[in-house]
Amino acid sequence: MNRTFDIAVIGATSLVGEALLELLDEREFPVGKLTALACDEAIGQVASFRERNLRVRALDAFDLTDVALVFVLEPLAPAQRARIEAAGCALVDLSGAPGSTPCVAAQANPQALVGRQVRAPLPAVVALAEVLAPLAGLLALRRVTLTACLAVSAHGREGIEELARQTAQLLNARPLEPGMFGRQIAFNLLAASGAEEDGHGVDERRLAGELREVLALPELPVAATCVQAPVFFGDSLAVSLQCAAPVDLEAVERCLDTAPGVERIEAGDWPTAVGDAVGQESVYVGRLRRGLHDPCQLDLWIVSDNVRKGAALNAVQLAELLLNPRP
Repeated sequence: MNRTFDIAVIGATSLVGEALLELLDEREFPVGKLTALACDEAIGQVASFRERNLRVRALDAFDLTDVALVFVLEPLAPAQRARIEAAGCALVDLSGAPGSTPCVAAQANPQALVGRQVRAPLPAVVALAEVLAPLAGLLALRRVTLTACLAVSAHGREGIEELARQTAQLLNARPLEPGMFGRQIAFNLLAASGAEEDGHGVDERRLAGELREVLALPELPVAATCVQAPVFFGDSLAVSLQCAAPVDLEAVERCLDTAPGVERIEAGDWPTAVGDAVGQESVYVGRLRRGLHDPCQLDLWIVSDNVRKGAALNAVQLAELLLNPRP
């Protein structure tokens, strides 16, 4: 990309927003003018980009005419989304809003990116897809079963502050006062990571749907349990794949060794979110093994930084694809 592009970031002061701005700088993204926008109490706050402080402006009062690309990191009203579309901006949507635009993990299904708008999947889906997409030609997947232990940073600063506060209360023998999670999260696991519908969490439904879309396997059964873990950053996924034929473990290892964005940990060791993934730009996979009683089963362990890798880096890579499309 030889030219520069004016960019707007809606939600620049969020955890993902800060990581996004850092990565735009680190990857030398060709930013002309960057504008930080918001729809809520973040208006008037300050975001930092390339050693400059940017005052956050109100989206509704900002003229988008000259903006080439918009990152959306928070929910928008239909009228606000319509303004972005009317201005002709390219759009990378991390808000989680459903839509007809393609859902893309940049290093898993970049071929699915058509048009000028794209939805980014959940960070856990990015991690899963970067591991499973390279295996698609090797394994005939029949079912995916996983338990996703999700970091509290998925809930933004409020999640971080809640875990930190509860931890301090317990370590200082003070009475615990549950906040946003409704119960103790420090030193505990919660069997659901958010709101439920018919017994299935919203994140569980979204994870299953987005994974099928990214892998282009719309009929693939996906059984997901999203657990809220007492971890600040980094998702950890225990995954079991049911395949149509016996798994060639050595072939799987060779495939993952050449997969973009994936780091395979040798047998006898395993990656952890805190020790390996946090702050990194790779998805780490280990504990690859056939099923204990079923040679057609492959079990594995995946960890990834949900904020930097799963959300911010994927968003920047999608923007690079949108503004510099492949021939």
